[in-house]
Amino acid sequence: MPLLVMKFGGTSVADLDRIKNAAEKVKREVERGYDVIVIVSAMSGKTNELVNWVETTSPLYDAREYDAVVSSGENITAGLMALTLQEMDVPARSWQGWQVPLKTTSAHAAARIEEIPRDNIDAKFAEGMKVAVVAGFQGISPEGRITTLGRGGSDTTAVAFAAAFDAERCDIYTDVDGVYTTDPRITDKARKLDKIAFEEMLELASLGAKVLQTRSVELAMRFNVRLRVLSSFEDNDETSGTLVCSEEEIMESNVVSGVAYSRDEAKMTLISVADRPGVAAAIFGPLAEAGVNVDMIVQDISEEGRTNITFSCPVNQVARAEQAVLKAKDDGEINFHGLVADKDVAKVSVVGIGMRSHTGVAAKMFESLSAEGVNIKVISTSEIKISVLIDRKYMELAVQALHDAFGLEKTA
Repeated sequence: MPLLVMKFGGTSVADLDRIKNAAEKVKREVERGYDVIVIVSAMSGKTNELVNWVETTSPLYDAREYDAVVSSGENITAGLMALTLQEMDVPARSWQGWQVPLKTTSAHAAARIEEIPRDNIDAKFAEGMKVAVVAGFQGISPEGRITTLGRGGSDTTAVAFAAAFDAERCDIYTDVDGVYTTDPRITDKARKLDKIAFEEMLELASLGAKVLQTRSVELAMRFNVRLRVLSSFEDNDETSGTLVCSEEEIMESNVVSGVAYSRDEAKMTLISVADRPGVAAAIFGPLAEAGVNVDMIVQDISEEGRTNITFSCPVNQVARAEQAVLKAKDDGEINFHGLVADKDVAKVSVVGIGMRSHTGVAAKMFESLSAEGVNIKVISTSEIKISVLIDRKYMELAVQALHDAFGLEKTA
C-alpha cells in the first residue's frame, strides 16, 4: 500500500474535538487507500506546563528525568488519537518513541535521530493495522533512556519517518493554510505559495518564518521528502496548502519568493580592534563557547593596524555576548577600545532561487528601502538570499515595501 505521513501540531490536537477533527482527516486518507503514520505533538500548552513543573521541582534538574517528564505530553495525544480512530472503525494503535524504536544520540533535550528501523511498524501494517500513531519529539538513547529532540522536534520526527518509510509525502498540519510570500499580518497582499523549493523554505525558516522548523526542512532536503503544509481547520484536497519540494518540480517562479523578518535582533560593534591574524577566531571562539548565535558579520577596512568588527545576534543574548568578549579582552586574547550594542534593530530578508539567474535584485531592494527612508546598517548575502539590518521601527514598512517592489502578490 502507498504510505503517507501526517503530522499534527499542538494547536491541531489542543482538545478532544480537535483530535477528532484530525482523526477524520486521517480516516479520509485511509479510505483513499493509504497506510498512514501519524506523528502527534503534545496538546497545545502542555509541553510548557510540563517544563514548568520540572523547573519548579528541580531548578538544577537531571536532563534524563526532564526528558522522561516532558515527553509524556506526546504520549497522551498519541493514545487519544489511536482511541479516536478505533472509535471510527479505523485499525490504529499508538507508538511511543522507544517502541518503534526511534534511535537517537544521548544528548538529552537536544537529541538527534540516528536510525528508525521499519520492522516493528511494518509487521503491524502486514497484520492489518492501517494507522500507526507515533508520539513525536521523542526517541531512545543507546543507554535505553527516553530522549527528546528539542523544540519543533515533532516536525523533524515526521520528516524522518517519511524518509525511513519511503512515504509518498509528508503532510504537516498547522494553524495556517500554507506558506505565504510574507506574514499576512503585516501586509494583506501576502499570497499563499502553491510550491516552494527546499532551499527557499530553509532560508525562510532560518530567517524568521515560523511555519516549519529548520531541522525538519534540512532533513527533507537531504532525503528529498516532499512536504505539504496545510491547515487542520479547513477541508483540504490534493491542491490545498503549499508543497515544499525540489527545485526541479517548480516550472517557473518569481525571482524573489518571499520576504522574511526577525524582530528581536541586536547589532554589536567592537570598536578599534587590533587587526592581526587570528583576531576573528579570538572574538568568535569565545562567543560560540558562550552559546551566542552570531549571524551577520562585517569587518571594516583596516587603518593603522586597527579595525571595527560588527556582528548581529538575538537580542536576548546580548548580555552573554558582552560578557564573553569582555572576558576575552581581560584575558589578553583580543584588544579593542570599545563595545557598542544596539538592541533596537530588526533583520529583513528577501529569498528566492531566481536570484541565481537574475541580476539587479540587490539594487531593487536597496532602492525600495531608500525610497521609504529606511537606512541599512548591515548587509549579508548568499546565493539565494539578501538580508539587511535596519532600525526596528521601520521593519513593517520595509517588509511591505519589498513585497510591493518585487510584485510578490502576483504569480510568476
